[in-house]
Amino acid sequence: MSGFLDANEIEKLFARASEGNAPVEAEERQGRRARWLRTVDFTRPTKFSTDQERRIRRAMDTFTERVATRLVAEHRTPIELEVIDVGQFTWANAFAQVPDGSVHIQIDTGPHEARMLLSAELPVVLVSLERMLGGRPETASRDREMTDIDLMVVHRLFGTIVETLSAVWFDVAEMTLEVASVDTQAEAIQVASGSEPTLTLTLEARLDGLSSTMTLLVPYAAIAPVASAFSRHDDTEQARDVRVAAAVNHGLSLVDVSLRAEVADCHLTLAEVLALAPGDVVRLDADAESEVTLYADRTPIHRARGGRSGNRRAVQIVAPVEIAP
Repeated sequence: MSGFLDANEIEKLFARASEGNAPVEAEERQGRRARWLRTVDFTRPTKFSTDQERRIRRAMDTFTERVATRLVAEHRTPIELEVIDVGQFTWANAFAQVPDGSVHIQIDTGPHEARMLLSAELPVVLVSLERMLGGRPETASRDREMTDIDLMVVHRLFGTIVETLSAVWFDVAEMTLEVASVDTQAEAIQVASGSEPTLTLTLEARLDGLSSTMTLLVPYAAIAPVASAFSRHDDTEQARDVRVAAAVNHGLSLVDVSLRAEVADCHLTLAEVLALAPGDVVRLDADAESEVTLYADRTPIHRARGGRSGNRRAVQIVAPVEIAP
């Protein structure tokens, strides 16, 4: 009966499973190699690489700094945002973690057609509405149902938020974002399939002493066409910087610059300059054997020695000018 479990061994396995102590490693049987089992959690995919997670989080950190300034300037709403958590889930599990009663903003991406979802808890949205409409935030209701007019105002508020987010994502991957719809019904949300790997970015929103959360859900399909933009390694960026520097240096090298040789100088008063006449001799503050200085416009660059080259006057470069620190 080699290779099969007897009744006692089967009973032991069921007992261990009922205690929550299921075996993850097969016990080594005499004369046979141990079999290894690995637990796989299908609710926690790893489609997004560590580098992609890091770069998206950096982009969101930049977004939180910019959007706070715009919300104060345009809507008198001083919301402070901060990324507090990042994780990977399937779409079904990620969306299930969004708090009940949240306001959902579906976001269209371009130039490729895909969607993201930005959800905000109701209290922070209602307080923001009260501020935008000129009311008193401290007396605003934080659990009432939203009317159609409320949703129109919210659309304008999150239009500013998504526009700022779009500018940041365009800098990273040349993606544009736009509000597609604003809704409070979770059943109306159609963004991705249930098994789609999704990056969840949780942000803390602070307004008038109220702390709430916003959640940005990024299905992998939304960034798949430009995933390489979020996967550039540091050496790739350095190579790009080298190419840019080389291009700038080449462009500057084609600029015309006036080169002049200064033999010496002296200082005269304005009256002495006006009194100069043909035949006068001006004594320079230098010996006849002194070196001349080459200038590129007004910048000294080389020390040189005067002479001739054929029928033309010329200078021979001796050494670069030493600029004092």
